[in-house]
Amino acid sequence: MSTHIGAQPGEIAELVLLPGDPLRAKWIAETFLTDAKCYSTVRNMLGFTGTYQGHRVSVQGSGMGMPSCAIYTHEMLNEYGVKTIIRVGSCGSINESVQLRDVIAASASSTDSAMNRMRFDGLIDYAPVADFFLLREAVDSAARRGIAMRVGPIFAADAFYGDQPDLYGKLAAYGVLAVEMESAVLYTIAARFGARALSVLTVSDHILTGEHLPALDREQTFGQMVEVALDAGIA
Repeated sequence: MSTHIGAQPGEIAELVLLPGDPLRAKWIAETFLTDAKCYSTVRNMLGFTGTYQGHRVSVQGSGMGMPSCAIYTHEMLNEYGVKTIIRVGSCGSINESVQLRDVIAASASSTDSAMNRMRFDGLIDYAPVADFFLLREAVDSAARRGIAMRVGPIFAADAFYGDQPDLYGKLAAYGVLAVEMESAVLYTIAARFGARALSVLTVSDHILTGEHLPALDREQTFGQMVEVALDAGIA
């Protein structure tokens, strides 16, 4: 087992869905997977493995923010042989055209985090992007299922509460759809290990209008993004 994941070798599938909320991981495992078994309860960051349409799939909570996501992503890729990670998370819309409960496939992720800059010795601004083939499969899945999924760039913030009120408006003017806190580092670490990564997100909050969904809805009602992620992962 690794430092933060209590799984034994072989207990984690090559395809992993990665929600931030461990209770959402539990809900996904119980709702979508067959014969799901819990392989880790370390720090209450739950992980499960089961099957979906005959394919082994794991679901692993990652916590909030890029430092936590980076830990779980690195350990799964480096120590458990995971090949594909699809984040299934929540996000906040910063764009007037993106509404509550809309599903977004993140083609790329800007960030204000210094993690990538430190990784590249402060010399470049690395551009973290989704795996093209996963993104294409997600788009095709959404079309088959009649899900009006948006595709475009998002912003991965280092801080949930910030002091730059005009930042989101400027990002929206450049086509950024929503803000969350994990995808930039997920895409970067996956690239480092030659793995595939994608973020499929559901809008739980609207920064412009102040609308938001309650915690239980965020935990247990985002089934469309999970279906799209599963379809893309097993394709």
